Amino acid sequence: IFLYNFINISTGTMFILINDQAEQFFRSGHANNWAVLVCTSRFWFNYRHVANTLSVYRSVKRLGIPDSHIVLMLADDMACNPRNPAPATVFSHKNMELNVYGDDVEVDYRNYEVTVENFLRVLTGRIPASTPRSKRLLSDDRSNILIYMTG
Repeated sequence: IFLYNFINISTGTMFILINDQAEQFFRSGHANNWAVLVCTSRFWFNYRHVANTLSVYRSVKRLGIPDSHIVLMLADDMACNPRNPAPATVFSHKNMELNVYGDDVEVDYRNYEVTVENFLRVLTGRIPASTPRSKRLLSDDRSNILIYMTG
């Protein structure tokens, strides 16, 4: 496991720590790095799962993986949920300082597109020819693939 998620229950603070293996993952001789980030949770009480997935998405992008190499699957859109006190935002901390659902988030599979079948299709490359490139994992023998799943 490359990414470690730590949540301080008393403060609600979430930390994502990257160990030495993760640093090697991003600096290896492999030039074709990919990330498949999946949140299978639905409904408002699972807000934290969406926030965690978007936090990993943000971290992976900061480490240099472009959106064209990230397949993001979110089963629910918390940013548009009527219970969200700050519409069009998702925060990973209760102080609401950092919106992890910014303008630069590219969701590839959303709502009922997030299925076991579609997840397996992404991993195996068995996708219909009409599927856009953004919804494909175009890895090769020089690829590292980070898979993060929650829910």
